[in-house]
Amino acid sequence: MQVDGYGPGGGYVFNAEEAGGVIKQWEDLLVGLREDLENARAVAYVTAPADEVASHVFIDNGARPSGQSLLAEHQAMVDYTTNFITALKAAKNKITVAEQEAADSVKKSGDV
Repeated sequence: MQVDGYGPGGGYVFNAEEAGGVIKQWEDLLVGLREDLENARAVAYVTAPADEVASHVFIDNGARPSGQSLLAEHQAMVDYTTNFITALKAAKNKITVAEQEAADSVKKSGDV
């Protein structure tokens, strides 16, 4: 099964029901990733505990840049997973169509 542009098929064979199970697993993963993204957002936008030089230096030179990097990485994981789920659903639709075409072909050959 090849999924979108993610390289050649890896030798996996799924029927539509099994593909649905794989999609569900990725959707469950996405729920957790979105929760992690919200936590990363809180870290990325942390504010100084006090309005004084040491707090601002810590935030400006350490916490905020690290938090922004964390946020960007989590956003990339959410984006990748979202796109992969979309591709999996498209692949599942192709499987469903292929299964239906095969069933129709068997029916036709039995009618002849």
